[in-house]
Amino acid sequence: MVTAIVLLNTERGKVNTVAEKLAAIEGITEVYSLAGKYDLAVIIRVKDNDAMADLVTEHMLKVDGITKSETHMAFRVYSRHDLEGMFSIGLK
Repeated sequence: MVTAIVLLNTERGKVNTVAEKLAAIEGITEVYSLAGKYDLAVIIRVKDNDAMADLVTEHMLKVDGITKSETHMAFRVYSRHDLEGMFSIGLK
């Protein structure tokens, strides 16, 4: 699995609309609205680099309202959340 974090800027007043459109695209697992330099952070998880290239260039960046993007490819994931999910037996 290939993971990327994409930081986006949007046109004024389009953050929510862009986020909703992105969240509907297969391969985009999460979209976060942000405070600071960027408006949105998008988490992409796909099977390989070709799928990543297709998703970013043919789908994600064609969403109306995106003005700037910066894509960061992940090497490894370090997450307590992922580890807890692997070992959870559903008890709370």
